[in-house]
Amino acid sequence: MLKTLRIKNYALIDEIDVEFETGLNILTGETGAGKTIIIDAMSLVLGERASSDEVRSGTEKAVVEGVFGVAGNRKLHLLLEEHQIEWNEELILRREVSRKGQSRCFINDTPATLNLLKGVGDLLVDLHGQHEHQSLLRVDTHLILLDDFGGLEGLVAEFRQAYDSLQSLLTEHRELQEREHLLKEKKELYEFQMREIDSLNPQPDEEGQLESELKILENAQKLYEATLQLYEMLYEGDHSVHDQLVLARNQLEDLAEIDKTFDAMKGECDSAEAIVGELTKLLQQYNSRVEFNPERLEQIRDRLGQLALLKKKYGGSVDTILEHREAIGREVALAANFEGEIQKLKQQIERVRSHASEIAQRVSTKRREVARKVVKAIVDVLATLGIPNAQFDVVVENQKVADGGNGAVKLGREFYETTPRGIDFVEFYVSTNVGEDVKPLVKVASGGEISRIMLSLKSILAKSERLPLLVFDEIDMGVSGKIAQAVGMSLKNLSNFHQVIAITHLPQIAGLADTHFVVEKVQDGKRTATRVRKLSLQERVHEVATLMSGEEVTAAGLKGAKELMAISRKQ
Repeated sequence: MLKTLRIKNYALIDEIDVEFETGLNILTGETGAGKTIIIDAMSLVLGERASSDEVRSGTEKAVVEGVFGVAGNRKLHLLLEEHQIEWNEELILRREVSRKGQSRCFINDTPATLNLLKGVGDLLVDLHGQHEHQSLLRVDTHLILLDDFGGLEGLVAEFRQAYDSLQSLLTEHRELQEREHLLKEKKELYEFQMREIDSLNPQPDEEGQLESELKILENAQKLYEATLQLYEMLYEGDHSVHDQLVLARNQLEDLAEIDKTFDAMKGECDSAEAIVGELTKLLQQYNSRVEFNPERLEQIRDRLGQLALLKKKYGGSVDTILEHREAIGREVALAANFEGEIQKLKQQIERVRSHASEIAQRVSTKRREVARKVVKAIVDVLATLGIPNAQFDVVVENQKVADGGNGAVKLGREFYETTPRGIDFVEFYVSTNVGEDVKPLVKVASGGEISRIMLSLKSILAKSERLPLLVFDEIDMGVSGKIAQAVGMSLKNLSNFHQVIAITHLPQIAGLADTHFVVEKVQDGKRTATRVRKLSLQERVHEVATLMSGEEVTAAGLKGAKELMAISRKQ
């Protein structure tokens, strides 16, 4: 639900802070006071287009912020998680529009794209104005609404999984066919490259090992002389380190006879002598293994030269050469067995298509059953809303196609155009006049009829469509009297399942409010501004009386308003 709407420097509004309640929230006020401006501002924070013209004159930036309670909204939770936005049970949406036309969006104080903001808004609010922001006037939503009413989302999700698998296999099949011609052209080249690489047979890490061996062979003389010199320095030569350590050890032994402190030093000297002895042994062994092998040296140089040429031709490293060899090997193997691979893929496609077709048939059958229930319920509600002769139809159609190349499913011998939701295309049709054929809902011209048709649809779909907030901008357009009372009761019933915010001019609807706000235009100095006030019970009675009798509210008018509100509550 929408808890708070804050608007600053937007059109005629300098700054307002409206706290909405659960149930039916009513906004009334004189024409031009700014009621629709509030709805427009709400649209802005839900992701609608922004214009610098909306920024209040004399200010640099308009700001609209909505605070929503979103506990339990699983779809919203998943969407925010997908975009790495922190989840709280209280969601804050903010939109800023500068006089230069720049727009910024924030979700829980995290910068967000306009598309994401709109996606979040679509999961929170259904705003019904006198234009096509109404979800029911978008044909693509009719199928979704029908599925919601029938509780078919689980079955539709099962179909979508099969459909996605089919699309993936068809894409693989198309790519395989495209590669077949290309491979036939390149097969000879690939086979030559394979022979060239295989003849040299490069091995992983071979190059590094060869370079290490080459470095040792090229420096054999230096290694031999240096290890010999070190051996003499440590052991064989005059005044060698080993001899000096022996002298030092003997002298420390003499000193230890005088002072036991030198025992520890003597031990250290013994350790040093042992280390030098071990080091001398290793140097001697290494020196004896130094190899002078011009033939092996030349072999390594030749091998590295061949690898260099191969790297220049097929990649920057031996690993790259081996990856290329593996890839062209697979391609050549595939080229030799294209028919078998394609046939195997076709069999997979047909198995998955058969599975998807079976689910699509079940979904379509269920939808037609649900459609019949919806038709009857809509006609009954329209009668209570003053359209007794209404006809309503839910048209469920399927479109045949020539083949299944684009992922179509097959029923019997025929292929049918398919979307991720199945083979059905759904549209609502209506006729509100006797003798008139039903026509697409989106082409119904009368604003009053659109409002009541929309309200009747919302009434029967209220339990299935889980948008927390419904907003109606002048839903009472073109109605009065008993019909107005019926419209009001429908709104009241909707508010049992959703938070409802409605703008109205009719006392029959205003009298049903759980929470009533009045929108006023005031002058502050030389400026005109819009204000919103929450009314007390006494103020509500006065406002309803004003809607009934005009500006001059009499005692009789107040009595009539109280009676109307009392009658409304009893009903």
